[in-house]
Amino acid sequence: MPELLRYRGRVIEAADIEFIQELIAQNPEASRRALSAKLCQAWNWVQPNGQLRDMVCRSLMLQLHRGGLIELPAKRIEAINNVVARRQRQLAVPPPGPELQGSVAQLGELELRQVRRAEGEALFGRLMAAYHYLGYTQPVGEHLKYLVYAGEQPIACLAWSSAPRHLGWRDRFIGWSPTVRRRNIHLIAYNSRFLILPWVRIHNLASHLLGRMARQLSADWQSLYQHPIYLLETFIDTERFSGSCYKAANWIYLGLTAGRGNNAPTHEVTRSIKALWVYPLGKDFRQALLRVDE
Repeated sequence: MPELLRYRGRVIEAADIEFIQELIAQNPEASRRALSAKLCQAWNWVQPNGQLRDMVCRSLMLQLHRGGLIELPAKRIEAINNVVARRQRQLAVPPPGPELQGSVAQLGELELRQVRRAEGEALFGRLMAAYHYLGYTQPVGEHLKYLVYAGEQPIACLAWSSAPRHLGWRDRFIGWSPTVRRRNIHLIAYNSRFLILPWVRIHNLASHLLGRMARQLSADWQSLYQHPIYLLETFIDTERFSGSCYKAANWIYLGLTAGRGNNAPTHEVTRSIKALWVYPLGKDFRQALLRVDE
């Protein structure tokens, strides 16, 4: 049966379009949200923690609607643009803290506070938006956010999210097939942002925090999403950074990106070259990532 499109790793065929059209016809009073939930249930489209992949499903249905393949009911409520609303809340930029210099030991005890769905999440967003060169937008899917405190003073922020679906260097390093990768990709966490606040100048702080994160992240992920993490990964923009703190924290350099987007029509470099680094969480990480549970 011909493949019409591939969305978030799921192949959408003509029969799937017909099924969605029939689902809409059989539920004429249902809202877009309700239809998305029904489709997730029908397809058993769930996250590893058992929750419906509602946001992903709604995005798929909207894409099919805009492409003329299905006709969704009219919007009942104009949804708030969370990105715009979040940016408006972040207009009040936190002022710089007192300048810190010296060694990690001189900072005293550091706390890595997980603030996803917790107090401190708004502060995390404001700090990232104000001081990280890429800014920050709320990711979709599984993710954790950390504020690092020295006493009562925040000194750093780290964001971790779901891993990109396909990275050639990483996939060869693990040695998994496309089928196993699709089943186990949720067992990898991607370090999407790492910010040490600009007034904090502490020697070896970055590598120290990466080491602390490697010991803490999997348990926190298990607590929120009901599964562990076995491998960490990140990209380093080679035009800006050398990746020295990752190297000092014993991360493994795998290779460089080609500098092209996923849908680049040519072989020309259109983006900055990035270095891929990974960190296995345990000696049996490959065994865990290659496991196929019956």
